[in-house]
Amino acid sequence: MIRQNKSGKWEIDFTCNGKRIRRVIGYNKEEAKDAMASLRRQIRSKAINEEYGLFKPKKRVPFEYFAKEFLEIYSKQNKKSWKRDEFSLQNLITFFRNRCLSDITPDFIEKYKVKRREKVSCSTVNRELACLKTLFSKAVEWEKTESNPVKKVKMFKENNIKERVLNIEEMQKLVDAATPHLKPILGVALNTGMRRNEMLGLKWKNINFARGYIFIEDSKSGKSRKVPMNSVVSDMLRSMDKTKKFVFSNPRTKNRLKNISTSFKSACEKAGIKDLRLHDLRHTAATRMIEAGIDLVTVSKILGHSSIQMTMRYAHPTPENMQRAVESLAEAFDKPVNKVVTLSEQTNINIPVNHLFLYN
Repeated sequence: MIRQNKSGKWEIDFTCNGKRIRRVIGYNKEEAKDAMASLRRQIRSKAINEEYGLFKPKKRVPFEYFAKEFLEIYSKQNKKSWKRDEFSLQNLITFFRNRCLSDITPDFIEKYKVKRREKVSCSTVNRELACLKTLFSKAVEWEKTESNPVKKVKMFKENNIKERVLNIEEMQKLVDAATPHLKPILGVALNTGMRRNEMLGLKWKNINFARGYIFIEDSKSGKSRKVPMNSVVSDMLRSMDKTKKFVFSNPRTKNRLKNISTSFKSACEKAGIKDLRLHDLRHTAATRMIEAGIDLVTVSKILGHSSIQMTMRYAHPTPENMQRAVESLAEAFDKPVNKVVTLSEQTNINIPVNHLFLYN
């Protein structure tokens, strides 16, 4: 607004971004009006930064610089899954390199979605977007940028139900096609349902042959647990070299194995098995245990799940079992139904070996 003060001079008086600005123009009212109009134009264009300090200049923090800081200060210190963030950030840095945080807009992130989707699945893109969203949240919290552009970006729709369970023949073909260092890993996966990182991080000190279990120190849930060994796993581990710290070591460096993706992919190709992930072996083990009559509570405890609902996602009925289920209904019409033995009538809850993979 413009107004005349006690001395008879005209002045402009306005508030912008919570800051009050007053300036004396002179004795001419028209000059005051012109000055006010000019200031309004400058405010719209943010051209009066330096004179009035109304607008904070954008901070110029390079994305790749902050991404590394985010990984070291936040992910590695607070997340067990920081390796997943590290992988996501490698792809994000490649795309957003040479841009500052304040320059990354929702539409540019949409371009990343489209380009990345050409190479990987929707779920992978979503994991990377989730990492990017957390990164920007921390950037705002640490006053490195003003806003989080990922909040305006929608994730891809995912089909979370994955029904890939190997049959007995496929299991045998896969292991037969595996390299010597991969065979025992597949054997453990198919006979225990252990996660990839749990297996690769397994140490000999955590194998209790006397009591027949594998002790998982550091699981995804953050809780330790004991996984029972059947005779297949026990005999297999007993036959292996125990002079190294880790059960599964790199045959060249003798250190812990970090990546088996290449050898697993080669084994799948050689065995003629398509669209299989290492994690599907965990699905297979869970399904076989349930098919063997083991209750969900027990299977959930073996797998290290926090709830039965999680276990249900891994327990997929096979077409053969579904057929046997409906065939059993027909038995009531032509012969007496056999008595079903419940878990309470069994002497123990050991996993029947014949329902799982037999390691050779």
